[in-house]
Amino acid sequence: MELLIAAFSLGILGSFHCVGMCGPIALALPVHQLSPQGRIAGIILYNVGRAFTYAVLGAIFGALGMGVILAGYQQTLSIVLGVLLLLTVVLPSVKKDGFFSVVFPQLAFWLKARFSYLFSKRSYTALFLTGVFNGLLPCGLVYMALAGATASGDIFLGALFMAVFGLGTLPAMFSVTLFSSLSASFRSSMRKLAPIVAGVMACLLILRGLGLGIPYISPELSHKDNTEHSCCHKPGMQQEH
Repeated sequence: MELLIAAFSLGILGSFHCVGMCGPIALALPVHQLSPQGRIAGIILYNVGRAFTYAVLGAIFGALGMGVILAGYQQTLSIVLGVLLLLTVVLPSVKKDGFFSVVFPQLAFWLKARFSYLFSKRSYTALFLTGVFNGLLPCGLVYMALAGATASGDIFLGALFMAVFGLGTLPAMFSVTLFSSLSASFRSSMRKLAPIVAGVMACLLILRGLGLGIPYISPELSHKDNTEHSCCHKPGMQQEH
């Protein structure tokens, strides 16, 4: 539950970073010629498409985390992800957003072509697919969220983590498309809070991996079956029937 709260907080605060990165696409959506109801429906479909892609990515990375956990490296995975996430906070000069375009230039070019094609269609289906492809754009914030999905070690929880993250980005992205603007000072203030949430999530991952026996935050890990259990459990206690 703590990680899901962190996912929503990261999404809602980091979404003001998304406005800067994905704002041009949101502003260019062909919805302004629609009726007020149609415009709202189109914007919702676009953002649902983004959340859908995030959820699929979360399921994939959750599956990767599951493989690591089944290999017996649950604590190591959590600590490593927490440290990496913490480094992205304390080293903001790292160019996370540009990494994707450098490594996969053909895919980046293909995504741009898809946007041009879908914008010309001016349909609800095209708006949904625009959101789907938008979710694949390089974004340091999404990379941070995927660390949490990986640490979940579960396909469903990974998908849920990223879906909640996507839900958190909805208010700001919806507003910028519908009203075409957000206060620059407000965006700047909210953007500064995103690293704090990322730092808290990093600390939670590290504490979780340390297995300090703190309920909910850093539960002790049983090395026999590689599962978490409450620190209040007494080994000698027999289950009553």
